[in-house]
Amino acid sequence: MDYRPLENEEKWIHVWAKEGLNKTQAHSDKPKYYVLEMFPYPSGKLHMGHVRNYTLGDTLARFKRMQGFQVLHPMGYDSLGLPAENAAKAHHIHPETWTLAKIEEMKAQQVRLGFSYDWEKEVVTCLPTYYRWNQWLFLQLYKKGLAYKKKAPVNWCTPCQTVLANEQVEDGKCWRCKTMVTSKELEQWFFKITHYADDLLKGLDMLSGWPEKVRLMQENWIGRSEGVQIYFQVQNKPETLTIFTTRPDTVYGITYMVLAPEHPKVLEWVKDTPYESDALAYIKKAKQKTKIDRTDAKQKKEGMFIGQYAVSPFTNEAVPIWISDYVLMDYAQGAVMAVPAHDARDFEFAKMYNLPMKIVIEGGGGDEAYTQPGVIINSDSYTGMSSLEFKALIALDIEKKGFGKKHVQFRLRDWLLSRQRYWGTPIPIVYCEACGPVPVPESQLPIELPKDVEFKWEGNPLDHSAAFTHTLCPTCGKGARRETDTMDTFVDSSWYFLRYCSPSDATQPFSKNEANAWLPVDQYIGGVEHAVLHLLYARFFTRALRDLGLHDVEEPFQRLLTQGMVIKDGAKMSKSLGNTVDPSVIINAYGADTARLFILFGAPVERDLEWSDTGVEGSFRFLGRVFRLCTEHRDKYALQPNKERELQKQLHKTIQKVTQDIGSFSYNTAISKLMELVNFMYMNGTTQQGVETLVLLLAPFAPFISEELWNCFGYKSSVHKATWPIFDPALTVDDVITMVIQVNGKIRDSLEVSAEITQETLEKAALESEKVQKFLEKHTIIKKIFVPKKLLNIVVKPE
Repeated sequence: MDYRPLENEEKWIHVWAKEGLNKTQAHSDKPKYYVLEMFPYPSGKLHMGHVRNYTLGDTLARFKRMQGFQVLHPMGYDSLGLPAENAAKAHHIHPETWTLAKIEEMKAQQVRLGFSYDWEKEVVTCLPTYYRWNQWLFLQLYKKGLAYKKKAPVNWCTPCQTVLANEQVEDGKCWRCKTMVTSKELEQWFFKITHYADDLLKGLDMLSGWPEKVRLMQENWIGRSEGVQIYFQVQNKPETLTIFTTRPDTVYGITYMVLAPEHPKVLEWVKDTPYESDALAYIKKAKQKTKIDRTDAKQKKEGMFIGQYAVSPFTNEAVPIWISDYVLMDYAQGAVMAVPAHDARDFEFAKMYNLPMKIVIEGGGGDEAYTQPGVIINSDSYTGMSSLEFKALIALDIEKKGFGKKHVQFRLRDWLLSRQRYWGTPIPIVYCEACGPVPVPESQLPIELPKDVEFKWEGNPLDHSAAFTHTLCPTCGKGARRETDTMDTFVDSSWYFLRYCSPSDATQPFSKNEANAWLPVDQYIGGVEHAVLHLLYARFFTRALRDLGLHDVEEPFQRLLTQGMVIKDGAKMSKSLGNTVDPSVIINAYGADTARLFILFGAPVERDLEWSDTGVEGSFRFLGRVFRLCTEHRDKYALQPNKERELQKQLHKTIQKVTQDIGSFSYNTAISKLMELVNFMYMNGTTQQGVETLVLLLAPFAPFISEELWNCFGYKSSVHKATWPIFDPALTVDDVITMVIQVNGKIRDSLEVSAEITQETLEKAALESEKVQKFLEKHTIIKKIFVPKKLLNIVVKPE
């Protein structure tokens, strides 16, 4: 019988849908397992990177069902965002029409690939039934002070005509269009993610199932620093400057202070002074630079003296106050102390402007700043101490003398969520001249995006929609204006995994009972590029919603797999490079099972997968061999005499290996073991039990051919409802093993022997070995060390 996948696969898609095979079971005594792949942006058809991601998750979901778990395996679409808006402009079509059409295209391909999603759990973020709960959650966070608006310098992408969060700027460029980002000052909405900075950092210790590199990326982004705040009196002024430093061991080396150009006191202090015009020009120039540029260590540091001095509480010396663009307002209150002898950035700045340097740790004074520990010098009564000892002591003394206090600071900044675009969740705030900003009542949600907008203007189309912007104040009833900024689409993906638990609930964002029953996600799968963006935001939302009493979950994702990319012609598959492979082409030529098998077998999951046409053909041929073996085993491939025990051992070793490998995502080696089993069966024949075991083990990887063969065996129920086979440990042990023979710890020979060999028998065999005999001729045996099933070490001394 020939293997004809295209005839069979469509048939089973309809059967599975009719029978509701993938529907999530009601809660029972079965252990739960929530497996989730990051949902896609529906920009068009699937690419092979999608296929890899979803096949990894689907294989695990099918495996867990067969093991007896109650599995939740949902899918949805992250469908708001700028690409749809740009497509609307390019194709003269409404973003909603374009997006929903793309969702249907993508969904059809996912179904065709046999992904076992429960489509009753589907979530589509561009629908008002979903984004109304974005708005509701915003209002709850607003009430708790976790959502607020302020004027701030922001990252601005000119081509995208919108602001970007810090996490969305990569190497100074927009994460989406790769254009250089500029700085702009705007009134913007923020989520107070910094409220959870310490909790987010401590929570990383719970995530032992995450890749270490992802945890480290989040740890560095949160950036916890322990140090001290120190107060400096401004000379001839009532104000003090508060600075933060992690190097209090260098305070006696301060020679100047530096403020951010935007510091609120700068304009006041230079007003009507000879420094005013130059300062205004410098401030304007600094504001044109992005944060990335200003903090880039490779960029030339510029600044100017503003005519003021601060008094060091340690030496009582007056040190000049400068402004420089390398200091930012959102770090350490926009003021830093400068110790050029022991800080590389300060050293570079001081050399440029010929500022003095004071060496306070032995080893300084060369052509670069000395930043290592050492012995303290030129530091009053502390001279002679080690810098590490002094660092701890001076922090205590600063507090005792009232100069400052110990302080913890974070690199993490609040999440800027305002976006100047149409295709996003409207922020539920109106502005009234009498009442100010007013939250929209929950009873008026959702605030829906208007359908009649035009995309002929630059910027946000909502600004030009009178029907949307003109409204009434919920407080006083007078005319008011709606907020036209929409939410960052990372808001949508920050809680969608909770919505999957009860997606049809029209009364709340999700059921608390269902969320508590299913969360955390047992296995989350997606790209490492989301390590700081989506994954950090999701962890923040989980904490914030927990504190609102909406669920009791600590962390959203228990285990995380970050799979490698799919590579073709030496580069990541990309439409712009013209090296993409349409999964439909592979499916139409070879079937979905072949596409799935190749994507799993081609490389370890955490590594990049190099596309190979010959690899695809090899996977197809293997499935053909399986099909012929299972349909012809009674005739051509009947088990040979005296091979029963050997077959049983091969089966149980394969069950053991495949079970362990699926659990550790070693899919490629699991498939390799199945190939070994098939080769054995072709050489030695097989039995009905043998081919049934083979099909059960193959089912998670290649669901269509497995279902077809299971049906051919006469089973009426689906193979995917069958029980995963259990191995007998006694049958996984080799009958024959290799024992190593050592003399004084050095290998002299090895013997193929029975696994149950005794020490006495092995000693006799070893002493009969010509290699060992030759060495023992001139030596006296002292003792013999026997390690069962491993080695015999003969210890000798020379004659």
